[in-house]
Amino acid sequence: MRLTQATNYSIRILLYCAANPDVPSRVADIASSFDMSETHLFKILKVLVDNGFVQTLRGRHGGLKLAKPAEDITVGAVVRAAEETFILADCFDENGHDCPLTQSCEYNRILREALGAFFQVLDSYTIADVAKDRPDLRFLLGIDGYGRPAAGAA
Repeated sequence: MRLTQATNYSIRILLYCAANPDVPSRVADIASSFDMSETHLFKILKVLVDNGFVQTLRGRHGGLKLAKPAEDITVGAVVRAAEETFILADCFDENGHDCPLTQSCEYNRILREALGAFFQVLDSYTIADVAKDRPDLRFLLGIDGYGRPAAGAA
């Protein structure tokens, strides 16, 4: 199984906001930090806003902030929201499978158990856990002490 780029960027956006909790994060700054287009970032933001992870603030000093504390956002919840499907094999897709063994197949049960274990691990970590080393995270993202890109940061 491989998570999509949208899921990866969803986590990155939340990490950026968690590393910058006191000042709204600007879309342009986030896009620049991760070398991605603002258009692509806006598509990902829709999922994050719709699922209550991020709030947008309008106006001159607007931007993005976490909608709730980083400690209350699990990695598992973000992955579930960002991914469109978790079909590990054809037999997971109730509408598209053609295997006659689906109802009694042990392989299907094993894959479901593995997926459950995967989410159990992801649900045990929060964005706060991932963003633990905030000073280093801020440095790597090019965020200065005022919550804006550091001078010379890309």
